Amino acid sequence: MTKQITERRIREPSLVDALIPLATLTLLIGGALALFGLNALDGPIQAAMVICCMVAALIALKNGHTWEAVQKAGQGALASVTSAIFILLAVGALIGTWNLSGTIPTLVYYGIQALSPAWYYVATALICGAIAMSIGSSWTTAGTIGVGLVGIALMIGVSPQITAGAVISGAYLGDKLSPLSETTILASQMVKVDVYTHIRNQAWTSVPAFLIGAVIFTLLGLGRVDAEYQTELQEAVELDALNGIYHIGLLNLLPLALLVALSIRKTPASLALLISALFAGLLGIFLQPQVYADFAGTEGLTLSGAVAAIWQALANGFEMNSGIADVDRLLSRGGMSSMLHTLWLIMGAVTFGALLDEFGLIKRLIDPLIYRAKSIGGLFFAVFASAFGLNVVAGDQYIALVLPTRIYRAEFAKRGLAPQNLSRLAADCGTVTSPLVPWNSCGAFMGAVLGVPTLLYLPFCFFNIASPLLSVLYGFTGFKIVRQEDTD
Repeated sequence: MTKQITERRIREPSLVDALIPLATLTLLIGGALALFGLNALDGPIQAAMVICCMVAALIALKNGHTWEAVQKAGQGALASVTSAIFILLAVGALIGTWNLSGTIPTLVYYGIQALSPAWYYVATALICGAIAMSIGSSWTTAGTIGVGLVGIALMIGVSPQITAGAVISGAYLGDKLSPLSETTILASQMVKVDVYTHIRNQAWTSVPAFLIGAVIFTLLGLGRVDAEYQTELQEAVELDALNGIYHIGLLNLLPLALLVALSIRKTPASLALLISALFAGLLGIFLQPQVYADFAGTEGLTLSGAVAAIWQALANGFEMNSGIADVDRLLSRGGMSSMLHTLWLIMGAVTFGALLDEFGLIKRLIDPLIYRAKSIGGLFFAVFASAFGLNVVAGDQYIALVLPTRIYRAEFAKRGLAPQNLSRLAADCGTVTSPLVPWNSCGAFMGAVLGVPTLLYLPFCFFNIASPLLSVLYGFTGFKIVRQEDTD
């Protein structure tokens, strides 16, 4: 009897209930950006997300849910990002030790000599695409090779914002087309299709979207006049500075080779990153003794000084004082502590999204979209609006990928559409758009590791913008839409 009374007291959320948290989010995020600009990500937006969680919790309580249910939803949200938390901490540690040991400086040193400014953006996208496809991780690609490529951009005078957009474009292309990618596997599993069937279908939007981006990156590179680039003398000074501080050589790239090998062997990302970070720290003792001694503040390299240098790089990052601004800005980065603002943002965002999902607020908003989607094109647009909207309000690519596939799966089957249409659409609109939102876990991660705020690289993520647009366009035109009878 008590159970029945409790159930009767729980009310379905109204449309106003569902809109209040979104209005609060819009008001607070907009206010933070207006007051603090790009510095809003240094705390104000994080605080805004926590307040939004409180608003969603109050609505749940108003509708009859218990505080224990609210706590349980929040705990589930934090549990869902445990893997992301450790990956972020490991990436911070890796950047610190890779700078200390000479891995990133060596990538930059060779990259400056090998990559022409005129072709730099498109080469960046291709390199990141190839690496992400081989290891199946956009985060690992951006946090390693991407960091080096943005560093090279600073040295040779090309735009770090456009370079970051090229890094993300390539990284997400490779991620989507790799059978090793966890989001690719998840997208196929959610609709119960073979992962290779999903990838083949995915290529029809991913490849054209990347080609569009590659053409634009090429034009942006060729359109720059030579006077805008740094002179050869300036580049020579920076190369000499790197070569003077570090012993540059191929042995410095062993931590990168180890990371690629571990990733191909499907070692968990956080474990692979941390192993590579520790290996780089130990290897650097033998390759860069003077750098370690200077960083530890000792006259010569001692065992305790080496341990202190590695520990400090892991925890708080590496700091360089060469007197050359671009070199110091490139190398003075990393450490687990550098990721704390990002973690704060992710925890607030996914908790907010989990509360909206658990207490029916998201469903209340999405149901009208399904009802109004009379045509296939309208249905595809509804999936796009849902997935991108979830990236904005829920702050996590997994929520934006899983919920649309779960919610729209029956509607696609009802209309005779093969499930691989939905898996492609959800990946294009959920996974790919996630780094375009500053408070999304992916947007926060990319901004943190690349050192370029999300709103500054966003206009140059041409692949991430073109991919969902093409996917929705296919729905309106009927191009490459697979019918259920074609798969039977």
